Amino acid sequence: MSLAVVRSRGLVGVEAPSVSVEVHLANGLPAFHIVGLPDTEVRESRERVRAALLQEGFEFPNRRITVNLAPADLPKGSGRFDLPIAIGILSACAGIAPEVLERVELMGELSLTGELRPIRGALVLALAVRRDPAARLLVLPAASAAEAAVAGYPGTRAAHSLREVWQALVEGVALPSPAAGPAPAPLRLSAAPDLAQVRGQAGARRALEIAAAGGHSLLLIGPPGTGKTMLAQRLPGLLPPMTDLEALESAAILSLSGSGFRAGDWGVRPFRSPHHTVSGAALVGGGSMPRPGEASLAHCGVLFLDELGEFRRDVLETLREPLESGRVSISRAARQAEFPAAFQLIAAMNPCPCGYLGDPKGRCRCQPDEISRYRHRLSGPLLDRIDMHVDVPPVSQSDLLASAAGEASKPVRERVSLARDRALARQATPNAGLSAAETERHCRVDDAGNSLLSAAIERLGLSARALPRLLRLARTIADLAQSENIVARHVAEAIGYRRLAGVK
Repeated sequence: MSLAVVRSRGLVGVEAPSVSVEVHLANGLPAFHIVGLPDTEVRESRERVRAALLQEGFEFPNRRITVNLAPADLPKGSGRFDLPIAIGILSACAGIAPEVLERVELMGELSLTGELRPIRGALVLALAVRRDPAARLLVLPAASAAEAAVAGYPGTRAAHSLREVWQALVEGVALPSPAAGPAPAPLRLSAAPDLAQVRGQAGARRALEIAAAGGHSLLLIGPPGTGKTMLAQRLPGLLPPMTDLEALESAAILSLSGSGFRAGDWGVRPFRSPHHTVSGAALVGGGSMPRPGEASLAHCGVLFLDELGEFRRDVLETLREPLESGRVSISRAARQAEFPAAFQLIAAMNPCPCGYLGDPKGRCRCQPDEISRYRHRLSGPLLDRIDMHVDVPPVSQSDLLASAAGEASKPVRERVSLARDRALARQATPNAGLSAAETERHCRVDDAGNSLLSAAIERLGLSARALPRLLRLARTIADLAQSENIVARHVAEAIGYRRLAGVK
């Protein structure tokens, strides 16, 4: 037979559409062509496949070889098509029964020695095969099969080399199943530092607890050395355990990244902290073959932006849409991709370029125009989307020298979990995720609270976007107080977190 068809899959965002690898051998001058919108990595597979076949003891056909990756209008990237191309060439030469090839899906990058190298997105590929009613066997490199096992698909098989796959298809040698994926588990406390290590900062600690309970975004503003970064790093330790669905979604996104997903990280909320020199594409995703950025890699976890005032303004503006919708849509001339990005934002910044604005010792030497330029790196629409703005003042000498530690993460996490459970029982989503209609239904306030809201709208100039966020914040404060109703004191505390902390 001079024609063979092997099943494989591509990657488009978090989807893995089916790809048919069609290999045809014809008479004529020797040539090796790959068609079907292959990118550079796929075109280079010609040399990898040729060397791998020869090193494994197979004969490379001295004929005109045409490989078609169908559908032709779907861009194809990465080296995962090496294995199906090689098997397709061998099948076109020696002949493997079409019904055998129809029962498997092959993905893997070949080394020049014929060994299989790990591939990106193994978990996403396994999830796609599991959803496919055809229920084919999925053959992956052994280094990627453990990651794919998290999907719980019983038809996943692991192979170390091209020779092993060939023997499985031709001789019926069974390929092993990867080790079973880890069971969902709560967040490991050792993965996040303890809140007891933070000295003083009672107001900021209270804000951190509210942010954790409702899933609210938080901006910490204060001079250097006041504990802003320490507070942010302890937020994951206050969050409740991930659900099975959250853990699976987070793992799938991490699987698409360059570092991949490690099975030992199952159930641990991601904490991403990109440097302030990050580009827009690195922050929200991009590239000619779109990949997830830091915002998507923080899905169901925390995105921490330290030194917020040092980020380029155009980079920060790319966060507007994901903060509102929880998704990132990347559009290119020839392709589009969408990634989930339901992260919890926590940011930290200084009040001025030197950081000492308002210091009683007069250490600030910034000129008014310098302070104005620094603050204008944060646009009004972006600040409007951040639920809480909190001052983090210098820690007093008595707090620094105190022998007693502050409240630990465990009791705070218990209060957070109780408040989160109240919200989920009431509306099936954390308070920060309420829609406009749900906010109106679940965030009703009493008459005294309405009077406070009217005064806040007039004095603070709250926008139509900021007001529902303030109501959702008040709802979280009421849940922490185990109150069914939102009363004036809850509204007053919420208003205190909407004053932009001195940022104009």
